[in-house]
Amino acid sequence: MNRKLPTLVSAIAVFLFSGSAFAQEAPKYDYVEAFKPFFYPQTGTETRSASGQPGHAYWQNSADYNLNVSLNDAKNEITGTAEIKYTNNSPDQLSFLWLQLDQNLFQKDSRGNAVVPMSGSRNGAHGEKFDGGYKIKSVKLDGKDVKYMITDTRMQIDLPKELKSRGGVAKITIDYSFVSPEYGSDRMGFKQTKNGKVFTIAQWFPRMCVYDDVLGWNTMPYVGASEFYLEYGNITANITVPADHYVVASGELLNYKEVYSKEENNRWEQARNSDKTIMIRPESEIGKNQSSGTKTWKFKIDQTRDFAWASSAAFILDAARINLPSGKKSLAISAYPAESGGEKAWGRSTEYTKAAIEHYSQKWYEYTYPAATNVAGNEGGMEYPGIVFCHMNSKGSSLWGVTDHEFGHNWFPMIVGSNERLFAWMDEGFNTFINELSTEAFNKGEYYNKRNVSQIGGYLMNDNFEPVMVGPDNMKEGSIAALAYFKPGVGLGVLRESILGPEKFDKAFRTYIARWAFKHPTPWDFFHTMENVSGEELNWFWRGWFFNKWKIDQSVKDVKYVSGDFNKGAQITVENIGQLPVPTTVQVEFKDGTKQVVKLPIEVWKRNKEFTFKIDSIKEIKEVKLDPNSQIPDIDQKNNSWTSK
Repeated sequence: MNRKLPTLVSAIAVFLFSGSAFAQEAPKYDYVEAFKPFFYPQTGTETRSASGQPGHAYWQNSADYNLNVSLNDAKNEITGTAEIKYTNNSPDQLSFLWLQLDQNLFQKDSRGNAVVPMSGSRNGAHGEKFDGGYKIKSVKLDGKDVKYMITDTRMQIDLPKELKSRGGVAKITIDYSFVSPEYGSDRMGFKQTKNGKVFTIAQWFPRMCVYDDVLGWNTMPYVGASEFYLEYGNITANITVPADHYVVASGELLNYKEVYSKEENNRWEQARNSDKTIMIRPESEIGKNQSSGTKTWKFKIDQTRDFAWASSAAFILDAARINLPSGKKSLAISAYPAESGGEKAWGRSTEYTKAAIEHYSQKWYEYTYPAATNVAGNEGGMEYPGIVFCHMNSKGSSLWGVTDHEFGHNWFPMIVGSNERLFAWMDEGFNTFINELSTEAFNKGEYYNKRNVSQIGGYLMNDNFEPVMVGPDNMKEGSIAALAYFKPGVGLGVLRESILGPEKFDKAFRTYIARWAFKHPTPWDFFHTMENVSGEELNWFWRGWFFNKWKIDQSVKDVKYVSGDFNKGAQITVENIGQLPVPTTVQVEFKDGTKQVVKLPIEVWKRNKEFTFKIDSIKEIKEVKLDPNSQIPDIDQKNNSWTSK
């Protein structure tokens, strides 16, 4: 999800142009508190190893869906049947099942609507008056009516007999309909264009809640801010739309020969073998398909946690081949209205999509889906397996940024299936971090601007923010961009560049992804993995950066020549003032222009509040400076250097 990035940029700009506007006095450093033991709430279990990997008895349930749905574009109505095969792999027998009904967010009396402030919110339907929410027509278990209860955005199904553990299967069929909001909480909806409506459809079928070894049933209501936590499985979808519509969706199109013309299919074949963008349906052909009636598009996607789709008669379509490290191929696809076209706008969407997928596949973990589709809708940006929705007005650097960000989500949380309802930073923050590296790599840094991390400490560590570990439904909406995206993203950058180093960090991060691909990790699984693979104790960093609002503030306290004679060297005293310690890099610049760098490891701060070390030199010192490469977000830059008088 693209969280109002202009708002975040504006907030940072306020800081940068106001100097010490966010500078704060940090509480005094306590090394016992920073490094105290027993950070982890428990040792390893059968399901989750203390090393950070899934335990020998790890399990998770699965949900396969066969979905049949039709779109009434005049009424903006979706009518469907969801056939769900739910497999209970847990060691527990289940007497009831929980499902998510996310469209109920748009009911007038929903909890999500109740928490929208008078000032407005990006969550919800922006005040649109319509008959929203699911209309459930029937719920059957193994072909028979079954008792169920709906509470806001959740449905509980009572089972006539308990579902067996370790392989018991329940087959559920639900007939339903709903009217789509125009603006669906910035995640789905529709938009009128000159050539017809563009429908971007998500959260459109009842989905199983996750039952796991951490909380049992995860049944937090959907109120808009927090996103999703879903089981993995295989999904087929038969989507019936007006015959002049073109549909793109998660996964592989199975009946392309039926829904595309012979000429269009020839173009698809060219695209599958081209590194350059091939036009499938140009603007000049919009409106030429005057077919009446309906057409059904059939899709399939395996090992997925969700499914989304888009439909419109207004789509321009283009595509290009994606080259994966294993030698496999995928397909980058873009679907957008004529208003979004042009080489300075969505005409480069497929180029951006291809570059993002190839970069992440090479650096972290290979992309797993047969296509990656970018759709121009009215969402700021939203991600689903194999498909993303980005705003139709985006262009240039903003279109690269949102495309790269949303496709980065195919690694977090589509491949690594963390609980977004509780830990938004485990997908948004991780993704923000990898976006920085991909933007640097794209087209020789076409849109890359290196961040001066040292200047943003006051903003990130502002007392008005909640801790990162607070869930998105439990923090001010204005804090989410900073705490779910920016602060954890910067934190991982600090960890990579200044604490572990790129080689150790990248190995540990890749290991985390491989271990938890298509599984459900917790924050502690991530923390354990990073420590075990890197071989470094990091609980002080997790404690300060994620669980607390600790501040970084280090200073050059004193510089003295030995016996007052620079020919005998100098003694430098550095001090850790803020609650969060970090390894300390000290640069000594001499009056002849030469420099010497001293690196103090984190262990210096395990039993010291200040530390004095000697440098052997016969030169006069011009300046002593901390963090010469501007990689540490220190809240007070004024005390980071000493200059000779």
